[in-house]
Amino acid sequence: MNRPHTFAGNPLDRAEYQRRDADWLEARERDPASRFLPLRNLDVLLDGEDPARLAWVSSASAVGLEGPRFLLGLRDGVAHFALDVSDTEDDLASGNERRFVDVRTAATLLSAEDAGITAQARSQVDWHARHGYCSVCGEPTEAVRGGQQRTCRSCGADHFPRTDPVVIVVVTDGNRCLLGQSHGRLSQMRMFSALAGFMDQGESIEEAVRREVLEEAGVRVGEVRYHSSQPWPFPSSLMIGCHADALTTDLRPDKVEMLSVQWFERATVRRALAGEDDQLRVPASFAIAHHLIRAWAEGFV
Repeated sequence: MNRPHTFAGNPLDRAEYQRRDADWLEARERDPASRFLPLRNLDVLLDGEDPARLAWVSSASAVGLEGPRFLLGLRDGVAHFALDVSDTEDDLASGNERRFVDVRTAATLLSAEDAGITAQARSQVDWHARHGYCSVCGEPTEAVRGGQQRTCRSCGADHFPRTDPVVIVVVTDGNRCLLGQSHGRLSQMRMFSALAGFMDQGESIEEAVRREVLEEAGVRVGEVRYHSSQPWPFPSSLMIGCHADALTTDLRPDKVEMLSVQWFERATVRRALAGEDDQLRVPASFAIAHHLIRAWAEGFV
């Protein structure tokens, strides 16, 4: 990869050491230089259209906005926060060209750096909204360290944001590759993609790839090669992209999970990547699956 995947390339310094100081965090929230990124129902506030930009607001503007705020990091010494305004009635999107946009769409409009910041902000806001209570004793938790963790007020248990690893793989058999169409979004879009699934506990990347391909397609896999990774903030996954060699080729798909699993010739995949095939559609370039498929189709693996 010559450039990072969409949602990677976040330029912020996560401020690991500074965020341990509660007084420093409080001062940064009041600092006129600090910037706050509003999110409403996990949609992000954008400004402009061509190109679009993240619509940061000043600390003075943020004072009147209700909602939790979480430190994203520092850039050039300036603190940047995510601000969840889901429960505020202020019309932040009025005037100028500001509007709240879902993060998938925003990623296609923003620079790589802004898309990376957006991924962090969405995942962080979503995690805090889901973890207001302790999984140990059920009592309320509170955000500490600028949102890097939550601590239970009752039993003292600490809870940390999680990232779920997902393997995603293009399996090949000579001049063919294996793609699947799951029930749900892909079937509605008539699209085929790389096979993917969450890693299990006590499982290596290679083992997860082999298990997922066998479960979803009934194909046994040999060598597994790592390609690249992509943060995926829906809600908070890390896509681990691989290529793998098929040991068997007969298809026995899991019909509960998969609508279709098929082998596709390289020429067909190349036409699909160029948007010139009526029978096959593949994911757009903001998804790691696109780059895994393209790397194989163009002979780079």
